Amino acid sequence: MMKRSNFFKSDLFFKAKAVALALFPLLLLILPATYFDTGHSICLFTILTGHECYGCGMTRACMHIIHLDFSAAADYNMLSFIVLPILCFLYLMEFLKTLQHFAIYNRYFPKIK
Repeated sequence: MMKRSNFFKSDLFFKAKAVALALFPLLLLILPATYFDTGHSICLFTILTGHECYGCGMTRACMHIIHLDFSAAADYNMLSFIVLPILCFLYLMEFLKTLQHFAIYNRYFPKIK
């Protein structure tokens, strides 16, 4: 049996992480833009105060931006036009760091710190 600390350094973990990181954007593209539009809010601030916070509607807005529905995204949350590119950049950096554990990647791309 492998220790938990060793599991997060194993090749199996990095392969599973790379597959999950590669498939997640495809899942968001396959889901319809209106998938998150219905349902109750799970925002703790909204539940406790009854007012929307600055992050309310961010998931719905980002989903609409991914599907190129910019007007609906602006209706949900205008900050999503700033937040989504930053999240995409951070997501890409994490994906590239995960790929660095594979020899074929190191052959073609330099190390990212």
